[in-house]
Amino acid sequence: MASNPQEENKAPTLKADYTSPNASKTFEYSLPATDTTTTEGKTAYLSALQGSVTKLQAEINAFLTEKMEEDKVLASMAGQKVDDKKEEENYGEEGVEDEG
Repeated sequence: MASNPQEENKAPTLKADYTSPNASKTFEYSLPATDTTTTEGKTAYLSALQGSVTKLQAEINAFLTEKMEEDKVLASMAGQKVDDKKEEENYGEEGVEDEG
């Protein structure tokens, strides 16, 4: 089976897509193309992946918080009360472990 040189040169990426009826956004981070046949290469790749996952999570959380705030403003303009607990369920708020 012949390999595709275009696929071999493509840098790996970490990507998440957000889609709602009112908005869509793509979050994407490029990962370094490293030699994953060596222990050092695998370690470097996993380290970069871990850092990118943390950045991606923070960016998504900030985006969703912004969306929740926009919804609150729109709801209050319409004279509606916003249930924060319901909003968190709506946006998939995840339980964050205590750091201490």
